[in-house]
Order: sequence, then structure tokens, then C-alpha cells
Amino acid sequence: MEESDTRYCIRLAKIFIEVFGCSANLADSEIIMGLLNQSGHTISESLEASDAVIVLTCTVKTPTEVKVCKRLRELNGLGKPLIVAGCMPKVEADLVRDIAPKASMVGPNNFLNIIEVLNWALNGKRIEAVDGEPIDKVLQKRVRKNPIIHIAPISTGCQGYCSYCIVKYARGPLHSFPIHGIVADAKRAIGEGCKEIWVTAEDTASYDWNGFKLPDVLRNLCNIEGKFYIRVGMMTPNHVKQILEDLIKIYESEKIFKFLHLPVQSGNDEILEKMRRNYTIDDFKEIVYVFRSKIPDLSLSTDIICGFPGETEDQFSDSLRLIDEIKPDVLNISRFWPRPGTEAEKMGGQIHGRETKRRSREMSKLWKHISKENGLKWIGWEGETLIDEVGETGESIGRNSSYKTIILKENLRLGDFVRAKVTGAGIGYLKAVRV
Repeated sequence: MEESDTRYCIRLAKIFIEVFGCSANLADSEIIMGLLNQSGHTISESLEASDAVIVLTCTVKTPTEVKVCKRLRELNGLGKPLIVAGCMPKVEADLVRDIAPKASMVGPNNFLNIIEVLNWALNGKRIEAVDGEPIDKVLQKRVRKNPIIHIAPISTGCQGYCSYCIVKYARGPLHSFPIHGIVADAKRAIGEGCKEIWVTAEDTASYDWNGFKLPDVLRNLCNIEGKFYIRVGMMTPNHVKQILEDLIKIYESEKIFKFLHLPVQSGNDEILEKMRRNYTIDDFKEIVYVFRSKIPDLSLSTDIICGFPGETEDQFSDSLRLIDEIKPDVLNISRFWPRPGTEAEKMGGQIHGRETKRRSREMSKLWKHISKENGLKWIGWEGETLIDEVGETGESIGRNSSYKTIILKENLRLGDFVRAKVTGAGIGYLKAVRV
């Protein structure tokens, strides 16, 4: 952050906050709202009634970036003080300056500067704070979007160097947060009524603080008193292999959702090598097999990129065959988009957008069929469900111990544990009634 004096007029204001992207961004926004409250500012639910706007941006995929840029242009046109935060100011500052030349910028490692940047913006001065060192995001006061869900970042950055990823340039190398702070933060959240702890990071399996690894974090969280569930966030296969035995052992705890997010990205080893993913298809399948043998009701989530540079039709077919073989419960499908400054942007064999779109549709068609089959297996299941969301039309949305999305056509209270029976299945969700 550039050097400046603090001789500005403190003007308390109503601030509108908008968030794009991952759960880490959502956690940052909750901490920012906590900082706003502490400083006397007010969080506004209305853009029109607000005095200033803070946008937490995401730049992981081109479609998301396009959406963010469109929104920044709209907000810039309002003439209100605008602060652009998150990943985009760090890796695409020139783009932000071009779209919103009067906007201040706050990088992902600088959000604790947000109040000072906001105060300057309210006084008409533009500030850029984008080059900070990683900070520990534990024991910060928050205003939660969902009062029963505590998003618990355990680290920032990663150890990987995937050839297509721009996020590593924004978030930097791995910086794990102190385990005692993570546990104390979660304990406080549970005391405040939270029923879900989302353990999150760019790669939760890479956590390493003074020799403590992810299973140590989970074990300590499970030892907290109270009735709650823990959702473990995304883990790369190469780091899971290093902690597999301990990880499965702690997954047997009744407090851990039986949910494994293990992105594979491609079903072909040659493409994985070009992606610099540092594991093989056999590594991935071994982890899935071992988990399923120990955790029978496991919900598996994985990710696939369609149309990576140089990917042949046969190599894409390998991905289709892999997905058909492992039959994941959740599949995040992405078309390849070259991100600025990445190795993959400069690779030969770039595939036309029409073809990546075709492959994406083919993958989606396969997964919809798999999802229907997987859902039918749950019809007749009866058990405990935690209500953690309200649907768009007022229905209650819950999760069972396998983190299955369960919809009940009733108005139930957030945080309630109810007994439900599955009566039907859709693509990616189950229908149920209370029993």
C-alpha cells in the first residue's frame, strides 16, 4: 500500500458488497463486513441506498472474468466510490484501471487494509493496496452470509504450478494458518450457532504448519464439543496420496461429511503432464477406490477441463471413459480458457471454442445420466438431515451425512436436524419428506 498520511475526514457510510467466485472470497467478504461493523460503517442490502461499493472479484475462468468486467462497468457508471478487491487487482490491475479508472484496488493479501482504503475513497482519493504478504485469516470478527455456516480458511496459496492456472499468481505460494487459531475460530463459530464448518483453501490437502497436516486439523476440529458437521474442501490427488491413511481414518468420524472433492481435470496422463498436475490417472483411481472401500456412502466430486491445448478426440474420450467408470456424484465441467500470463496460454494446439463447447456438452450429457442413476440408489433412504439453506421458492434445503442435497417442501428453520425420507431424485439433488 502506498505511503500516505491519515489526515482524511472519517465519514461513516453505507457500503454495498458484492462477491464473485470461491468460498475463500466469500470468507474474505464476511471478514470485511466484520471490519466495517467494527469501524462504524453500515452494510447496505441495497446498491441504490449505498454510499460506496466493494466488489470481491474472481479471475479463475474467462466467463467469470467477463461477468465481473461487465459488472464493474455498470458500477463505475454510478459515480459512487468503488473498491475492487480479490484476485483481479493482483493479476489484472491494468484491466481494472481501464474499466474503472477511479476505483481503488485491494489485493487478496491486503483486505485488512480495506477500512483505510475505503476512508480514502470516501474522501475522493484513489488507493492501490495489492502487494501485501499472506495474512492469517483466523479469529477475525465476521458477519456471516449464512448464520449456520462457518467458512474456515486453513491456508492461502498453493504448492502447485498448474500450467493453466492464474490463481497462483494472485494468491501466491502456500501459507498455512496456525492450527490453534483455526480450532479456536471454529470453536467460537459453533458457540455462535454454526452447524457446518467448511474447511477451505486452494488445496486443503497441502496444509502444513509446523509439521501439522490436514488430518491433524480435522482431528482437532472433531474434538470440539457440540453437534455439527465438517465439510472438507478441494484436495489435489498428489497431496492426498501423502496423507491418505490418516485422512481416511479421520473421515470415519461422524462429524465429517462423507464428501470428497478430488479434481482429476483430465482422463489422460499425457494431458495431465501438460497441465503439470503431478499425478496419474492410476493415482486418482487408487484414492477413489480406497476411499470408497472404507467409506461406502461417500459422495465423490471431481472436475474436468474440456479442450485443453493439444487434447485429441481420443484423449477427450479417455476423460469420458474415466467419468463413466468412477461415476462421480458431482462433476464440475469447464471449457478450457487461456488465462493471461499462464503457460497454457502460449501452448500450441489451441482448440476452437466451438469444439470445447461441443465436448463440454457431451460431458454434461454423460454426467446427467450418471447423476440420475446415482440419485435413484438413494430413494427410500431415511436418516438425519441438517437444514442449511432456503430455496428460491421457500423450500428447505438440507444435507445428510454424505453431503447430499435434500429438498423438502416445507418451511423449516436453518440449523435444524430433521429426520427425512428420500422419495425422489433429480439431477444433483434428492427429494424428501419429513418422517
